[in-house]
Amino acid sequence: MNLNNQLSEWRDLALQFEQQINDTILGQNKAIRHCVISVFARGHVLLEGNVGVGKTTLLRALAQGLGGDYQRIEGTIDLMPADLIYYTYLDNRGRPQVDPGPLLKQGERLATFFFNEINRARPQVHSLLLRVMAERSVSAFNQDYQFPHVQVFADRNRIEREETFELPAAARDRFMMEINIDTPKDDADLSELIFNPRFHDVEKLIADLTSGKIAYYQLNEIGKEIQESIQPSAKLHEYALNLWKATQRPADFGIILSDTEMNQLVQAGSSPRGMSFLIRAAKVNAWLEDRTTLLPEDLQAIFQVTMAHRIFLNPVYEYRKDELKPELITGILEGISAP
Repeated sequence: MNLNNQLSEWRDLALQFEQQINDTILGQNKAIRHCVISVFARGHVLLEGNVGVGKTTLLRALAQGLGGDYQRIEGTIDLMPADLIYYTYLDNRGRPQVDPGPLLKQGERLATFFFNEINRARPQVHSLLLRVMAERSVSAFNQDYQFPHVQVFADRNRIEREETFELPAAARDRFMMEINIDTPKDDADLSELIFNPRFHDVEKLIADLTSGKIAYYQLNEIGKEIQESIQPSAKLHEYALNLWKATQRPADFGIILSDTEMNQLVQAGSSPRGMSFLIRAAKVNAWLEDRTTLLPEDLQAIFQVTMAHRIFLNPVYEYRKDELKPELITGILEGISAP
């Protein structure tokens, strides 16, 4: 089978995978599309939203649909880095034993690592997770353990702030996307979620998903082929560079927000790594749309979820970030001329 046929077959499977998650998680089509893009772009994902909007269910549905080995850990204030690597206990004869923790249990077969309530964990835990995300490896017991296929999903709720630790910029930058999950807006979806018993039994809902149509150990290869098959034009290079510069110096591009000194707004914009994530994700978007050329609308489709968490406002404006960041993203997309 030639490469074009392979990519077409994989795309059909990817769209089937996306559709079955949409049938399971109602009213979150845009967030699900972004998650599917991250799977094939091989990037990690942070979900944020209110309590009870389906963040955990969405991540479980993704893991079930992908197949492969899956591990989950709950963020708590007393969680320590060692708890991810091993745990100790007394056996039935009262002797101390050491067993592999959630990171080491499946070894190289680990496909999905889900960190629930990540902001409840201490900075030391974030540091360990940072290495896993960046290098897909960890050191323990005087040796390195590799996780070549692992993808990290994490979530946090935006309501509770007690006993939580804000993720440092370096950790947030390792997430390809930061996706907000909101309550569905459509009354029909809300009615189904509230009154249809199918959505009341989450365990059965997840178990009914078809698993492993796309083998997790093929995802790295598929992702590489997608990146090589989608080509940007020279003009798109310039467009992407202008988008990047505008995240750092929006005033240079005539972007104006109300009641804001634009020259003082941004403390730091996107990193080069963040822009490479943008291009990787945009290429997957083009592939899912059955194109071989990268277009401006591909960058625009994933700009907010790949860029917003990489833009840091000066402290004087930080308290208005929930208002200013969406306005800034919109201003950049509308203010930079597309080729």
